[in-house]
Amino acid sequence: MEIGTIVFLVIVAAIVVYIVSIYNRLVALRQRHLNAFSQIEVQLKRRYDLIPNLVETAKGYMAHERETLEAVIQARNEASALLKGAAADPGSAGAIGRLAGAEGALSSALGKLNFVMEDYPDLKANENMMQLSEELTSTENRVAFARQAFNDAVTGYNTYRRSFPPVFFAPTFGHAQDATLLEFEDSAQIQAAPKVSF
Repeated sequence: MEIGTIVFLVIVAAIVVYIVSIYNRLVALRQRHLNAFSQIEVQLKRRYDLIPNLVETAKGYMAHERETLEAVIQARNEASALLKGAAADPGSAGAIGRLAGAEGALSSALGKLNFVMEDYPDLKANENMMQLSEELTSTENRVAFARQAFNDAVTGYNTYRRSFPPVFFAPTFGHAQDATLLEFEDSAQIQAAPKVSF
């Protein structure tokens, strides 16, 4: 073989290896943000499981606040259903957006419930209620951390997908769109730890 042919084959092999590495990196980054969404899903499911217990505990004390309690359960059920849709396709901007909207509504309903509970000192002193509120606060913190990890993974994926030269290969490899960040409508409130006092 001539030296020119060998050099040409080495260059072609290097280009192929580089293109394969771009593909593998895109796949790894996508898997990372899908896994990060799974962590959010785990924490949100935990949150959704705690809310009915919180409402049941409050019902005995707040019989005439039925509308507030029902709004919390309805918001929880809607968010839970939309979480299933988002979990089925975490790459869907629409599914992530609908989940974010439902989470905003749920946070609003929980905020109203917390406000109403201020009028019930016996409820605030209830040991079961204090334990549930502590678990809910802990879960809210975990949701915030999981959401941050997800958004970091999405940002890493989107940045790499848009960088040069992966931007030329990404659509060919099935990475035509950016992944969607999970941003709640009440993002500023979520940044702060929730204050649940009983």
